Amino acid sequence: MPNHPPQNLTVATTGASGSLFLKHFLLTLDRDQRVLTVNFIASDSALRVMAEEIGLRGRRNLVHQVIGKTSRKIHLQSNTDIGANIASGSYPVDAMVVIPCSVGTLARIANGIASHLIERAADVCLKERRPLVLCVRETPLNKIHIRNMYRAADAGATVFPVIPAFYNRPSSFDAMARQFASRVLAHIGLPQADAYRWKG
Repeated sequence: MPNHPPQNLTVATTGASGSLFLKHFLLTLDRDQRVLTVNFIASDSALRVMAEEIGLRGRRNLVHQVIGKTSRKIHLQSNTDIGANIASGSYPVDAMVVIPCSVGTLARIANGIASHLIERAADVCLKERRPLVLCVRETPLNKIHIRNMYRAADAGATVFPVIPAFYNRPSSFDAMARQFASRVLAHIGLPQADAYRWKG
């Protein structure tokens, strides 16, 4: 973990249910002044899921479609561009989050299969010992999924399943997604002032 709050992040989204969590994660990053750059990658399967869940219409103006506004700090990367900046260990990424992370993406990361940018960027984080957070979304889990979660964790990733909290009594799905986004961000060194904290 860097000594300063993460300033340069990679965020990927894959073909698992949970587009609302991605939306609030990106919105929170966009307004966090400590974060300077977000390289964002969406798989083809993610686009299909987002079309179903949040009404996405194609790749055009993708960031605007997801968060409802333009962003100067969120830069879209193509998942087919294996030569992108984040594919190299010399590019200074502070952390990477895959939200949501499908079990297919989990399997490829856990087994070093990096034929697309999402898996390659994750592989770079592991080899450079940078924080990698996989917000896995699947239920029920079979033994293959569990083994791959173990492999990823053993290689240095954090498995952070998309499991929302209820002890804060969220008033809406958006509130639930915001709180989960805050939990993930706190884990990588970006605690949010407005996040709910259990007081006991």
